[in-house]
Amino acid sequence: MSLEPKSFEAAITAADFSSDDYCGTSYAAKLLGLSVATVQSLVEKGEIEAWKTLGGHRRIALQSINAYLSKNSAHFSRTETPSKNRLRVLLVEDDENTRELYRCQFDEWDMPIDCTWMSSALEALMDIASMRPDLLITDLSMPGVDGIEMLRTVTRNHNLADMQVIVISGLPLEAIAGRGGLPPQTRLIQKPVNADWLHGYLSALVDGQRQRPAPGRSRT
Repeated sequence: MSLEPKSFEAAITAADFSSDDYCGTSYAAKLLGLSVATVQSLVEKGEIEAWKTLGGHRRIALQSINAYLSKNSAHFSRTETPSKNRLRVLLVEDDENTRELYRCQFDEWDMPIDCTWMSSALEALMDIASMRPDLLITDLSMPGVDGIEMLRTVTRNHNLADMQVIVISGLPLEAIAGRGGLPPQTRLIQKPVNADWLHGYLSALVDGQRQRPAPGRSRT
């Protein structure tokens, strides 16, 4: 008998914010290699289990996604899966034009990076526990749940302790300090970000990813 997935509200208010048994529609689409509209259609048909949070956000059980993948294994076995050696990046920015600039820059660099783009801190909180990105890049000033609140929540998840965090913000240092500051080890970059610096930082992380020993093997 399987346990019911923890509700989103219960998860983000938990002491350790450690629930990773659910995800949002956007990340479900990424896991399945399908469009968001197709995932929504599967939910409506009852082929994938989902429920809505108190705030009206749709949550999808990862166990339901795994069951769907198993059922349709013949199809998905032909689908290319992301390499384990690719750097997993989550970029959170509410301004569409700024997101597009980042996207164009990442495409130009053509690095082994699997980047997920999100437009709100709330959307990121829905999926970050199940995504476990290697790097989080986020703005601070966002409507609703802002970046500072998101980072405070994320730091309660011990499974994300190794995640690198870059904050790219135009807020004055005094304003950030007045909100209680940023978690330790957070790297703060003032807008506009220096593209050469960001490229160098990502290159260093990618190199570090390549040098990690394969699972089950140790360096000699």
